Amino acid sequence: MEQPVLAHHPGRVGARRGRLRLGKALAPYLLSLPAGLWLLALFLVPLIVMLSLSLQTCNFGTGACVMTWHWGEFWQQVSLYHAQFLVSFYFAAAATLIDLVVSFPIAYWIAFHGGNKKNFFLLMLLVPFFVSFVIRTVVWQFILSDQGIILGSLKNAHLLPQNFHVLATGYAVVAGLAYNYLPFTALPLYVAIERIDRSVLDAAYDLYASKREAFLRVILPLTVPGLFAAFLLTFIPALGDYVNQQVLGGTGNTMIGTVIQNAFLVNLDYAGGSALSAVLLAIALVGIFAYARLLGSRTIEEYL
Repeated sequence: MEQPVLAHHPGRVGARRGRLRLGKALAPYLLSLPAGLWLLALFLVPLIVMLSLSLQTCNFGTGACVMTWHWGEFWQQVSLYHAQFLVSFYFAAAATLIDLVVSFPIAYWIAFHGGNKKNFFLLMLLVPFFVSFVIRTVVWQFILSDQGIILGSLKNAHLLPQNFHVLATGYAVVAGLAYNYLPFTALPLYVAIERIDRSVLDAAYDLYASKREAFLRVILPLTVPGLFAAFLLTFIPALGDYVNQQVLGGTGNTMIGTVIQNAFLVNLDYAGGSALSAVLLAIALVGIFAYARLLGSRTIEEYL
């Protein structure tokens, strides 16, 4: 029997093609919608609220805030806590430099000598940091205690005086910061070193460059973007850290992160805490813009 052939209506075909094109055009936006809503609810909205609170005047007793557009709050808070800002800059910079010095040889060895076990070595580098940040800091407190594993053993061996201590000093805070933020430095450095074209090194050796000259004139300049990215990734979170200072430090080396925490949770000074947070945010943005200006915005996604 002959089957009747149904003719496709041109209008239906055009409508179907239009829906397909519309679906393809909307697909990227629909796929990114959950992540966009997540960032909107948990990042953009709190950021706007924080910036708004920094321009309000709050009642310390009730915690109620009224918008007064008080721009002087920024300068007032900075002038009031400039010492804590300086301490935070000093501790964060010292910890970042320590991490750069320690991480560079590790990243270099994994990139050039890790062979087919590079992923394993990177995993071993990250395994200790699967533990909670607070737990690692408390363990570091136990290690640096006066009668702990290190100082206690040295004191029992009469290599250190009995009144020697590290806890409640700036050295303990810097040590905790350097330990906790080590992966933030090592991973960008590894990516930067791993991306170096080995043929460039071969060309340097063909031109009779020694290993030292090849390192200083080829490897080190090519890793500058990674060094800058590692510096930002370590320095910025260390600048606002308060856990290490509270657990390992004393009252004489308070960081600005502790001041912000106390402003929000203890003093109910939401305007002051928001102003200090906005200043830290501005410092982070200055560093990122300087990175993009000096080294190009294309490398930000590659290393950050």
